[in-house]
Amino acid sequence: MENNREFTVLGIETSCDETAVCALQLSKEGQPNILAEQVASQHETHAPHGGVVPELASRRHSETLAPMVTEVIESSGLSLEQLNGIAVTHRPGLLGSLLVGLSFAKSLAWRLEIPFLGVSHLEAHLNAPFLEFGAIPYPHTGLLVSGGHTANYHCRDFGTYELIGATRDDAAGEAYDKVAKMLKLGYPGGPIIDRLAKEGNPEAISFPHGGVRGRPHDFSFSGLKTAVAR
Repeated sequence: MENNREFTVLGIETSCDETAVCALQLSKEGQPNILAEQVASQHETHAPHGGVVPELASRRHSETLAPMVTEVIESSGLSLEQLNGIAVTHRPGLLGSLLVGLSFAKSLAWRLEIPFLGVSHLEAHLNAPFLEFGAIPYPHTGLLVSGGHTANYHCRDFGTYELIGATRDDAAGEAYDKVAKMLKLGYPGGPIIDRLAKEGNPEAISFPHGGVRGRPHDFSFSGLKTAVAR
């Protein structure tokens, strides 16, 4: 990026069961400004199955992505020709879902003759707070709780991260969804269990903590899931 001009990027995320599109402008000083954004949920698609079905997820992305890009560009007040680059999630995630976003983004970048950048959505999560809270001093610790990922990172600088600890089995979100399916509460399980927990008795049952013996910085939620089942 040249430091003497504004830079406008189209962001695309299709790593799992939500389609997200954003038009973001960076000022000459590098400050981000979200011009327009949209998120399309797939909860109704996957709810009957109690979890994300990869084939259905990728098919839904292919149906919603192009119309969403059109709407976001129109809402931002820009034209496609004013974009300076396109960023898209390229890992980790469901293979079919990632391919939908990657194929679309690469094709559009080729058509517009602008740069294309693949982004790890884990790194994107670690940097997302900057959009809401502004500059966060380095170094700092980043707690990442996203879908199939639960991890702590030592963020030394932008682009420099050291993994401190991560889940050894289920992630927090997976444990929520599996417990909700076990109890026939519906999908997605997180919001449902969170709501019901506020009405429950925290002293009624003693559940194990999600730790790993000898690995104080790692997480484990499979034992908690099993304890609920029993």
